[in-house]
Amino acid sequence: MNIPNVNHLIHAYRIAPWRVQRQWIGNALLAVVVLAMAAALYLNVTSRTAIAGREIQDLTTAIALSQQVSSDLQTQLAALTSATAMEFRAREMGFRPIEPDEVEYLVVPGYVTPQPINLSSSALPQLSALTIPPEYNQSLLDWLDERLSSPRGMQ
Repeated sequence: MNIPNVNHLIHAYRIAPWRVQRQWIGNALLAVVVLAMAAALYLNVTSRTAIAGREIQDLTTAIALSQQVSSDLQTQLAALTSATAMEFRAREMGFRPIEPDEVEYLVVPGYVTPQPINLSSSALPQLSALTIPPEYNQSLLDWLDERLSSPRGMQ
């Protein structure tokens, strides 16, 4: 810049000092707007987090209440289906224990009594090396050695 232009700018600011004031006020307002936007964003994120946390607490409370109700119902079911309660209700309905001479067995032709399954190791057939085919007794290295040493493998 040359000197006459600098003098011209200085002269322009001296004549109208409100321009400098307007720039300072504009910058200050811009800073206030940026800070307000950052604060609003922070407040929005914080409020959403708080709402989500409260919903989680409500759902946790609902789960605990449901588990308590389920436990109460299971307790009631256990009391209603206990042997003493069932016997009492059966007697009220006119049922009585059976006498040994009242038992009548019915023979069903073709019915075979199921035999229990024995899963012990003694029940399994023992496999020996003689019953296993030789192909399954050979390791990969043995197979590779056999292929490389045979004349057919050399070709």
